[in-house]
Amino acid sequence: MLNNIRRFSKTIFAKILLVIIIIPFVFWGMGGVFSRGNTNNLAKINDESISTQDFVNHINNLNVDFDKIKKNIENNIVEELLGELISQTTLSMEVKDLNLIITDKILNKYIKQNKNFIDENKNFSRTKYEKFLLSSNLTAPRFEFRLRENELKKNLFSYISGGLNSPIFLINNTFKNQTKKLTIDYINLENTYKKKENFTDQEILKFIDDNNDSLKEKIISFKYSKITPKNLIGINDFNNLFFEKIDDIENKISNGTEIENIQNQYHLKTIFEKNFKLNNNTGLNNFYKKIYENAEINKIDLLDENDFYILYKITDIEESLPDIKNVEFIASIKEKLFNKSKFELNNDIIKKIREKKFTDIDFNKISQNNFIKIKNIEINSVEDINIFTADSVKYLYTLSKKNFALVADKNKNIYIVKIKNISEKNISKDFEKFPLYKKQTNLKIQNTIYKSYDFYLNNKYKVKINEKTLERVKNYFR
Repeated sequence: MLNNIRRFSKTIFAKILLVIIIIPFVFWGMGGVFSRGNTNNLAKINDESISTQDFVNHINNLNVDFDKIKKNIENNIVEELLGELISQTTLSMEVKDLNLIITDKILNKYIKQNKNFIDENKNFSRTKYEKFLLSSNLTAPRFEFRLRENELKKNLFSYISGGLNSPIFLINNTFKNQTKKLTIDYINLENTYKKKENFTDQEILKFIDDNNDSLKEKIISFKYSKITPKNLIGINDFNNLFFEKIDDIENKISNGTEIENIQNQYHLKTIFEKNFKLNNNTGLNNFYKKIYENAEINKIDLLDENDFYILYKITDIEESLPDIKNVEFIASIKEKLFNKSKFELNNDIIKKIREKKFTDIDFNKISQNNFIKIKNIEINSVEDINIFTADSVKYLYTLSKKNFALVADKNKNIYIVKIKNISEKNISKDFEKFPLYKKQTNLKIQNTIYKSYDFYLNNKYKVKINEKTLERVKNYFR
């Protein structure tokens, strides 16, 4: 199943568990987003359909702001929301298949014990409950249905992983992995890299010759007209007449009408941009970047820039190497050479480490040849990030004594590290934080179980997405 919806959500359990832990108590209505009775299917899970109305209800329940969806439409927010709905629906189907139930008596108990509905005397307040329903625009049956669904999903998680009791040796491993102390030697590799100013003219020219095609800059010439309601229909309103004329322009482009004829018909002012190339000084006209990047794809096009439209035509495209005397160009070449040499040196060290060919001799040679002092520190726990990044420290805690590794600090400096010694101690059941490490161990086991169960659900429930309906929904939000 996840092969079909992987772009929609990471895993079923990761997202639904969050919804279950933080049960939303405030819901709102979108005001008839698809109030015309649109029941097109967005997706199918086996024989279960998810309609556009199901999707709208899901958005309402999550309290997602309409403008947020519109602003993030190109960041796949609709797909993510649909993925969450698919995950929730799949779990509901699994709950039903397992015949998990919550009786009215138990549901009533959940409601009466909800702290939101308890008065100052610690008794259930019918008034508070009814006020909540009114303020949330919910009926009692609707709220109780949602509460029952959430509790059933919680029961499903308990059904899958309930009763876990991690053995002491696993708890001890968790404790040791997080609290052991590492004594390390390390070398900052910054001074081992060739300096940018030390690259010779010969090296620069060779790099340019070897990478001639990739270093060429695209230069374009184009003409364009800026279209606003004022210069198209004589007023500042984005009304039906304005958009009718925009539709007409789009149709003319599709039918192959020359841009000059369109400009003449609508009396549009033409601006000509000659020999334009992308650089850091093009922020004034953001649409220039769009035209530049799509020059080979769309020779003639109409861009929607929210407050105006741009009608343009590419008149010429050239590619050429910048002048060898151009200071910025040479500086960029030196930067590329520096990064290339840095990558090659780091990669060579990593390769030797992986092949177990990197030795103390190599470590000491780097220090001696580059006049770099070998430093020594002790890392007290996996959370000790005073020097190296959190990810680097986590990686070091996976290594054994006498292992080597490349790690980084917050400033992206690279270090070669040797594990000199590892000191660790065992946990005791009397240790005050024993329950904490037991809980962490249980969570690790639960995650393993959830992943296995997720694979099981992938095979059991087959998901099909209706791409055409999905695109129509996205177009609505646009």
